[in-house]
Amino acid sequence: MAERLKRTTGYTLAIVFAAVGVVFLVIPGRVIAFFNGLWGPLGLPPAAGPDAPFFVVLAAAYMFVVTVLAWNAGAHPESRVFPRLLVMAKAASSLLSFGYFAFGAGHLILLVNGVVDGALALLVLCVFLRSGTGRAAPETLGRQGDPP
Repeated sequence: MAERLKRTTGYTLAIVFAAVGVVFLVIPGRVIAFFNGLWGPLGLPPAAGPDAPFFVVLAAAYMFVVTVLAWNAGAHPESRVFPRLLVMAKAASSLLSFGYFAFGAGHLILLVNGVVDGALALLVLCVFLRSGTGRAAPETLGRQGDPP
């Protein structure tokens, strides 16, 4: 049962991350415009649009990486490496978003991203890493098991 939950969670997250990555790449301005439309009633400043392709590319590349990590977590539920890396990526995104929201920009999109990525990090932590002594998939990682 735990293995099935891990597989389902990993594959589902991979599909969601891939879809979000495509959205970030294809219609980044609409994402910003959507959240800017929510600003008024909340009294938060609007975020600037994605005027630099460099940041669109970085966002899409990040989503590609977390997609691959989630897919591999689903494909190798015995491994703890992929979920650990995914937790680190989502936690870093969450903490940076909260930091920028609190100490600088104050944009709603940062607050939402902080909450969503924090929740995703906790979900992956609970589903994949909460217990057990899972080992890395040697054929995937080229070595025997995770470090202690």
